[in-house]
Amino acid sequence: MKILLVLFLVIVFSCTSKKSSEWTTLFNGKDLTGWDVYLGPTFDSINNKMDTTRVPGLNNDSLHVFTVINIEGEPTLRVSGQQFGGISTKQEFQNYHLKLQFKWGQATYAPRKGKKRDSGLLYHAVGKHGADYGFWMRSQEFQIQEGDCGDYWGVAGGVMDIPAKGNEIDKYIYDSQAPLLTFSGTSKNGRRCMKSYDAEKPTGEWNELELYCLGDTAIHVVNGTKVMMLYHSQQDDSGNLSPLKKGKIQLQSEGAELYFRNIQIQPISTFPEMK
Repeated sequence: MKILLVLFLVIVFSCTSKKSSEWTTLFNGKDLTGWDVYLGPTFDSINNKMDTTRVPGLNNDSLHVFTVINIEGEPTLRVSGQQFGGISTKQEFQNYHLKLQFKWGQATYAPRKGKKRDSGLLYHAVGKHGADYGFWMRSQEFQIQEGDCGDYWGVAGGVMDIPAKGNEIDKYIYDSQAPLLTFSGTSKNGRRCMKSYDAEKPTGEWNELELYCLGDTAIHVVNGTKVMMLYHSQQDDSGNLSPLKKGKIQLQSEGAELYFRNIQIQPISTFPEMK
């Protein structure tokens, strides 16, 4: 009887361990099933501004800003960058480890033509589409920008506390030993905190981003290097703060061509050991 009990416990433990480590693929490699596309105001090149009368809106991507292609024999999500907007999961997530790979393409478009290639991984995305400048949902941003991958931005009311120190006027950099500072659109510190270390590979090479979210805490990892730990995820509604611990995942189109692949997620109950 004792032997049977031990075998039963081993089987249960093995199944539980396997289940907790399973990855779910968010991008099926064939089409955009499970995702919504939102495109905001169209850029008016004559008047050099966004035209708020021309908004494609939800799941109206006639320009094919988001498409599925094949690169190096692997299915890949291409983001043209031609129009500002985002592609978001239909499902909300919390307490997870997300990983994906990205690399930059060649094309850039106005109003960011010729500038740093820019995009973003938005997490805990909630509320209406287009809340931020008419393009993105309220969220916390894991910045994807040439030379700035891993930075934090508070999007449309997203708020985070981050240990940081000032390195020049109005610029703050993550420092795990520094006091916690609040970053948001209304904070005196602004809504950007810079990552501690530049771990991005040269433009044109594949990079791996990992995002850990547990409760109201998050960790940004670029190519295996932890570049930031963030605390007390909240959202600000006209001065009223409330927790922001779950939401959709949104990838930005922001004037630059780039590619995403191997988008996977798994549940977590603890953070891994990392320096």
